[in-house]
Amino acid sequence: MTHTDSTAPATGARSGIDTGAFDPTVRPQDDLYRHVNGRWIASHTIPADRAADGAFRALHDAAELHVREIIEEAGAADSPTGVMAQIGALYASFMDTETVERLGTDPLTPDLDLLREASSPDERAVALGTLQRTGGGGAFGLWVDNDAKDPERYVVYLHQGGLGLPDESYYREERYAGTRASYLAHVARMLVLTGEFDGGSVPAAAQRVLDLETRLAGHHWDVVKDRDSELTYNPSTLADLATSAPGFPWHAWAEALGAPAGALDHVVVREPDFFAGLADLWQGADPEDWAAWAVYHLVTARAAYLSSDVVEASFDFYGRTLSGTQEVRERWKRGVSLVEGALGEAVGEVYVARHFPPSHKERMDVLVANLIEAYRDSITRLDWMGQETRTKALAKLAAFTPKVGYPVRWRDYSALEVRADDLVGNVRRSNTFDLDHELAKIGRPIDRDEWLMTPQTVNAYYNPSMNEIVFPAAILQPPFFDPDADDAANYGGIGAVIGHEIGHGFDDQGSKYDGQGRLEDWWTSSDRAEFEARAEALVAQYDAFHPAQLSPEHTVNGALTIGENIGDLGGLSIALKAYRIALGTDLAHAPVVDGLTGAERVFLSWAQVWQTAMRDEAMIQRLATDPHSPAEFRCNGVVRNIDEFYSTYNVQPGDALYLAPEERVRIW
Repeated sequence: MTHTDSTAPATGARSGIDTGAFDPTVRPQDDLYRHVNGRWIASHTIPADRAADGAFRALHDAAELHVREIIEEAGAADSPTGVMAQIGALYASFMDTETVERLGTDPLTPDLDLLREASSPDERAVALGTLQRTGGGGAFGLWVDNDAKDPERYVVYLHQGGLGLPDESYYREERYAGTRASYLAHVARMLVLTGEFDGGSVPAAAQRVLDLETRLAGHHWDVVKDRDSELTYNPSTLADLATSAPGFPWHAWAEALGAPAGALDHVVVREPDFFAGLADLWQGADPEDWAAWAVYHLVTARAAYLSSDVVEASFDFYGRTLSGTQEVRERWKRGVSLVEGALGEAVGEVYVARHFPPSHKERMDVLVANLIEAYRDSITRLDWMGQETRTKALAKLAAFTPKVGYPVRWRDYSALEVRADDLVGNVRRSNTFDLDHELAKIGRPIDRDEWLMTPQTVNAYYNPSMNEIVFPAAILQPPFFDPDADDAANYGGIGAVIGHEIGHGFDDQGSKYDGQGRLEDWWTSSDRAEFEARAEALVAQYDAFHPAQLSPEHTVNGALTIGENIGDLGGLSIALKAYRIALGTDLAHAPVVDGLTGAERVFLSWAQVWQTAMRDEAMIQRLATDPHSPAEFRCNGVVRNIDEFYSTYNVQPGDALYLAPEERVRIW
């Protein structure tokens, strides 16, 4: 294990803490989040083109500018070849506003013709599969992943869908009545733009869409149930679906989707109730309901690539109404997003060469190793876990695969046709290319080198079916990772993120997978009960939180966010242990940098990475649908459960963040 000699003077190192955002009027014992970020929160104006801003977004902005340079250089090159020519042509097709405006909604014509000619349930299924193949909408989602019970093979997963509002709760809860009214008006506006309905028929057609989606939503599982790894694992075949959901023409849909022979012989149905309900509606609902629904979802799927009137109409609801965002993003930003979605790894290969020095990866490797060692030590010492489960937990930890920076092999895009004069065609072909790429995995060996994010993505993830933790290059920037800062800030920042992702392997759902990525119960019943009791205590804590910017009826859903909250709590707790490993001594002997102790720097770094400002509309939506807690609780909700926070800041009864020792939750 590599250690740093933290007892030596911290020559040249800086704290990595931005004290300029601190609010000295707020005590850390009462609100660490606002103590660290209060001045920034009070003075910061969210840019008009976004729903939220903060530390994560600053990293995204930096990566976006770097990617723009790469893309524009590709477009400006003399006689570019290969993937650089594809990058330049795709971006050029999006930036050619003269052609986009001249075409208006004409690029929808072939798909609208297809929908118009589909009158029977079988024909509608063919149309649905055809559109789904090109990214033109669908009544349900599908993707390819490891079979959760047999992780050495790929399988297609089928997932509920068909809604235009963020979640099924938006169709049934009274608090969203105003949103539903706005949505109805929005659907009508979009239908008018397609030219498929005369003025008098539009209100009725829009009502048909809302009514059909409301019926579909009645068959959706809610966001909490839909997190359950066991409930959502329902292996099936197309033949079985023809029996369990007989009203939907599965084989006609699969053929139109372009699925290779045998690719759908085995599928996993995540929400059987939804698919049974969909099949009933496919046969029982008025064909005009489905016709209006399909037209609306088609124009919504293609809106970003059509003329400005369609872009504005789509943004007016999904941006302004649902998220409070005031302005559409600049066109170049939207063009960059398109290229990243279609040719992301090609851009990423250049991004890494320019912006990710080998030294960053080397230092991250040490951080990851220390975090894994800290988890090993913690699991070994847990007083609530028996030896049988402990042995298997340690075996799972030992089997973790860390991936840092970028993949060892880049994706080949050479078969994708891109034309500088055909934006919507490029989008259609890109979606088809991606779908074929996914379906072609069926029957092949598992690709353990594949990444699910590009290197320029500011994020990280744990993949339970691979038992891997993945950290793209772009997140390895300040305030998460600063190669010039003292270790403490890096452990409180990226170290806690590493710990968070490892923690997902042991959260309420990740803990159901073994070290080989198999969904299998490896716990004793008594240890599982002990774990769930601690998790339920954490659920209760978060259920009581409501964001300060909203009225008290808007609360965190502790059951929805429990997996992320376990990850956060474990992440910071283990990051503190890992920092001690790096020190080679206890926290009391850590160097003082910029007047801050080592423990203070860890906690302050944790608080500053969650620096966020969010519009009320976006916050309300995320409370309903996002498995992550709001930023203030990702900070404060965690530290109040960690004993070192109390000793570092002398937190006492009466302080707002104080919890009695018996009320503090410690899981890992």
